Amino acid sequence: MKLAVITDEIDTDLSHALGVMAEYGVLGAELRQIWDKNIADASNADWQKAKDLLDARGMTVVGIASPFYKCGLPGAEPDGPAGPLHSASARGLGDQIALLERCFEAAAFFETTLIRTFSFWKNGPLTPAQEETIVDAYAEPAAMAARAGITLGIENEYACCLGTGAQTARVLEEIGSPAVQAIWDPGNAFMAGELPYPDGYAAIKEFIVHVHVKDALVPVGSLVPEWAVVGGGAIDYSGHFAALKSVGYDGWLSLETHYSGHSAPKMSAKEASSRACLAGLQKLLVGA
Repeated sequence: MKLAVITDEIDTDLSHALGVMAEYGVLGAELRQIWDKNIADASNADWQKAKDLLDARGMTVVGIASPFYKCGLPGAEPDGPAGPLHSASARGLGDQIALLERCFEAAAFFETTLIRTFSFWKNGPLTPAQEETIVDAYAEPAAMAARAGITLGIENEYACCLGTGAQTARVLEEIGSPAVQAIWDPGNAFMAGELPYPDGYAAIKEFIVHVHVKDALVPVGSLVPEWAVVGGGAIDYSGHFAALKSVGYDGWLSLETHYSGHSAPKMSAKEASSRACLAGLQKLLVGA
């Protein structure tokens, strides 16, 4: 298993984020927001500037963290943003294929074959009809990805229709395309009310091509879950990593901090918290 970071979790200034990653020996970069733009909205000149910085440090782009299908379900209103877009332009359903084509360009430019995708903004409890709608919505993207040699990784996202491992696995089984797999996010599963390990992992393990790492817990006396330092929350990452190792997973573990409770002199809370999470993640990996 190899360690990566969604770079803007440290800093949207890519140069600074890569410098912090280098301090921890991290060689994988997942690109979501670079400087003040989402990767899908950044210019070709921004891409080239980013690539020059990555190449200078010998770092690899492990995936394009796109906002594809972060929009309303087909036929649902409103057809607009209902969750975090990380500086991406708000796009309706009719703009999603053009967005995906731009992300294909980014993947080719940065020499990666993985594009992160979603399952539409959550619109009440998940129903069989919604699952069928998501399956149908992936028919064209799956065909496009297969032709381009790209893997679309649906991330289970608690703000979207598919928040848990079990929900995502059911839909992936119905999509039935090698070009559409899972980006497994135990933290999002926890927020969606699923026990990430062993339950969520057991459901989705056959589809995992990439893993996001963030930790969470429910504080004593509270009913509301909160983000935590990796290794300091309620998610059994030791169990996760042991299970991944046992099946020969040799892909990336990509830190997606979200936690913001650390502080340090002369640095942002985002950076201080991501440094704490990187240290915690590396400590867990030593025993994996």
